[in-house]
Order: sequence, then C-alpha cells, then structure tokens
Amino acid sequence: MKTETDSRFARCLVYGASGYTGQLIAERAAERGWRPILAGRSEAKLRPIAERLGMPMRVFGLDDPGALDRGLADVDVVIHAAGPFSRTSRPMVDACLRARVHYLDITGEIAVFEACAARDREAQDAGVMLMPGTGFDVVPSDCLAKHVAQRMPDATHLALAFHSVGGGPSHGTAATMVEGLHLPNLVRRDGKIVEVPSGRLSRDIDFGRGSRAALGIPWGDVATAWYSTSIPSIEVYMAMPRAAVWGAKALRFAAPVLGAPWVQRALQSRIGAGGPSPEARARSYSVLWAEARRGDQRAVSRLRVPEGYTLTAWASVAIAERVLDGASQPGFRTPSMAFGADFILGFDGVTRTDEAA
Repeated sequence: MKTETDSRFARCLVYGASGYTGQLIAERAAERGWRPILAGRSEAKLRPIAERLGMPMRVFGLDDPGALDRGLADVDVVIHAAGPFSRTSRPMVDACLRARVHYLDITGEIAVFEACAARDREAQDAGVMLMPGTGFDVVPSDCLAKHVAQRMPDATHLALAFHSVGGGPSHGTAATMVEGLHLPNLVRRDGKIVEVPSGRLSRDIDFGRGSRAALGIPWGDVATAWYSTSIPSIEVYMAMPRAAVWGAKALRFAAPVLGAPWVQRALQSRIGAGGPSPEARARSYSVLWAEARRGDQRAVSRLRVPEGYTLTAWASVAIAERVLDGASQPGFRTPSMAFGADFILGFDGVTRTDEAA
C-alpha cells in the first residue's frame, strides 16, 4: 500500500467527486497517498471535499466541449463517477478520445457498455483505453465470469447472479433504478442482446447456504461478459425474497404507467441523498454465483466480496493505478480482459470457491 504522495497520480482526474461514490473514490485515493484532481460542475460542492482531502480541483460541466478539453489538460486517466451514465458517458468519452486520455467509469448500464464497445477501433487509433464498469458493476462478476469460462471452455450458456447482504443504494444508483422501472429485462441470446418481459425470468440459486429465489435483471454483464468470455447466451439474476419476485412479475403490467413522465418525476423526488453509512458498509457484503454450461455439463463458482460501494472505490482506484503504471490496453476493455480473472482476488475480504465439476 502506498502511503506517501506519488506525483504520477496528480495526472488522474475524478469527475463527479462530490457525489456519494465519487467521494468514496477520492477518500480511497487519499488512503493510497494520491492527490488526484477532483472535478465536477459545482464548485460549492467540490471545494469542501478538495480542502478536506488536500487535493486540487477543477470545475467544468459536460455540455461544453471546450471546457471539457481544458478540464482534461495534463490528465492521463479519468475516473468518471457522475451518472446517470446514459447521459454523461458520451461527452466524457468524446473528450477523452480527443485528449488521448484513458477513460474509466463506474456504470452498470448495458447501453453504455455497448456504446463504448462500438468505439473500440476509434479508441485503439487514439491509443486510449475505454473501460466502463470499474466498480461493483462489473469487476467481481466479470472476473467470476472469466473464471468459470476458463473452467469450461466452449460453454454455450452463462448465468450470473448476486446476493447482497446489508447496505443500500446511493442517490445516483436509486435514480438509475427508477429510470429503468418500466423497461424490459435484457439477456443475450446467440450473441445478440434481446428483450425479455420484466419479471419473466426467475430461478432458484444456491449462493452457498441453500437455495434462494432470484429474478432476472438487465445487469451490465449481459454486455460485458460476451466480450470477456465469448459465451453467446448470458443471463443475470439478483436474489430477492420470493414475494418480491412474484411482485416483479405482476409489476410488468404497470410498465406504461411507471414510464410516464409525471410518475418518474414523483418517484425521483422521493429519492434521498447520500448512501449507506460507513458502519453499514463495513458489515455488508455480497456473494456472486456463476454457472457456465455446455449441454449437461456445468461449472459453478462463487465469490464473496465486500460491500458494493466500498469495492467500487477500491477497484476504481486500483485500476487507475495500473493504468498509470503503464498497464493500459488501447481499445474497449473489460476488467478481466485487461487484468485477468484473478484481478478481483487482490482485494481484502474476497474469497472464491469452485463446485466440483
């Protein structure tokens, strides 16, 4: 662990540093002896954080390309933490490609992963690595997907799932969840992303302590695991009480209402600020499950990791550190593509187990 200031990391910029997750990333950087540039559109929100952590700051929005270009001057890597990324990713990626700055973000949005993947050649030509999903979405699941794929080469189906114990969403995560309430589930079939009615996919999954109900969700690995493993059919599930699974099945009939602008405004107005407390994060964790299947043969592995926001801060800083150490690979990359399936094992509190084939 680095405990003294390293000048290389002065060329890292954390955008959205005044948000809940952005602050966690900045605090993790400070623990590592970094002084990255903290950035965002509100000086009033940024200044107290920058002064508390002793870090420089830059104020600029994402709607002015000229201001973005000036904001990225003398920067080698951006950790983009200002969502919803469906609206904020494109202008930041554009600016990073213009400035030849490596791009990292903490999204879990499938559309953002696919948009970045579509710019692979453009990024390679610019010598820039595009790596969306450097947090809980999708570092642990991506590494676990790569691991089970290596255990079962030529698998045709991949199922991933997670069970989170404790914690809760930040304001930004909750806002993204509300935006997606009326949207269908997404899965990959024969290499293509297709829609499935929300609530239709469910199954029982053993996360290591008996079977639990789990509901299919449009998690980021529907996009990323295809690039990491080449497995053509992919589904992702989240554990929840069985009653909630049945409720989700019924909720799909209300999708047109949930998508109405006035309903969206009302739901967004009820979202609280902040996220889980340090004490809540310390006692929370997640268990991930992965199954690679070919015919009747299957490989199953599990991964236990720290609470999601904590892991997001740790992983984003660790990936930025690797990039600044020269480990970047130009083009679109997932965490396991760039750093291997065992990258996740380098964090405290992470354990991986395999079921016998």
